[in-house]
Amino acid sequence: MAVEYRWAEGRSERYAEIAAEFVRLKVDVIVTVGGAVLAAKQATSTIPIVFAIAVDPLGSGLVASLTQPGANVTGLSVQSTDVVGKRLDILRELLPRLHRMAVMGNVSYAGATLEMREVEAAARTLGLDPLTLEIKRPEDIAPAFDALKDGTDALYVCPDPLTNANHLRINTLALGARLPTMHPNRDLLEGGGLLSYGPDYADMWRRAADLVDKILRGTKPGDIPVEQPTKFEFVINLTTAKALGLTIPASYLSLADELIE
Repeated sequence: MAVEYRWAEGRSERYAEIAAEFVRLKVDVIVTVGGAVLAAKQATSTIPIVFAIAVDPLGSGLVASLTQPGANVTGLSVQSTDVVGKRLDILRELLPRLHRMAVMGNVSYAGATLEMREVEAAARTLGLDPLTLEIKRPEDIAPAFDALKDGTDALYVCPDPLTNANHLRINTLALGARLPTMHPNRDLLEGGGLLSYGPDYADMWRRAADLVDKILRGTKPGDIPVEQPTKFEFVINLTTAKALGLTIPASYLSLADELIE
C-alpha cells in the first residue's frame, strides 16, 4: 500500500488545497481528522473519507447519523461531552481552590468552538468562573495570555490543529504564568503541560486503519457506523507539578496511566 502524507501545519486554510491534491492523485481513501473532513467532502463525493478523530461528527454535519453515516464518510468520535466533565472533575480534585478557569480554543474551528461552549456550561454548573481565550492564529496566543485576569487558577486547552501545533508555546507561556494546564492527550504535555485526559489517539488511528481495510474490501463508508473510543489515558507531568509547587495526592498517582518525571 502506498501512503501519501500531507500536513496542514495547523493552518485550516490548507485543507482545501490538500484535499484537491488527493483528488487529483486519485487516492482510494482519504484518512484525516474531523476539522479537515468538510474540505474533503467538498472536494469529492466519491472517494471514501475516514476521520480518525472528530469532536462531534453528528453536530458538525460530518455524518447524517452515527449508526448510518451515509454519503462517503465514516470514522471515530472522541465523545467530547463526556470527556469534558471528567477533565473538570480531575482539575477540581487536584486544585481544591479552583475558581476561575481560562479556556483556550480556536474559534475558527467548529470542534473547538463546540468544546469551549461545553466547558463553559459544565464549569458554571460546578460553580466555576470560565474565562474564554479566543484565538485564530499562532500570533493570537501570547496576547491571549496577556489578557488573563488576576486570580486565574488553571487553563483548559481545547484541541484543534492550531493548539496542537503550538502546544509547546502554550505550555511555556502557561508555566511562566504559573497556570496548571489540562490537555486532551499525553503528546501535548511537552514543554510544561500538567495534565491530560482523553481517548488514546494512537489507538483511534489504529482503529481507523480497520475502517480503511473494510472499505478497501468493498464496504461502503456510509454503511459503517461511527465508532466511539474504547481506551482512555490519564497522564500527570510530575516535573511540571513540582515546578508549580503542587502536591499530587497518592490516590491520583495510582489512577494515572503514566507519570512523567
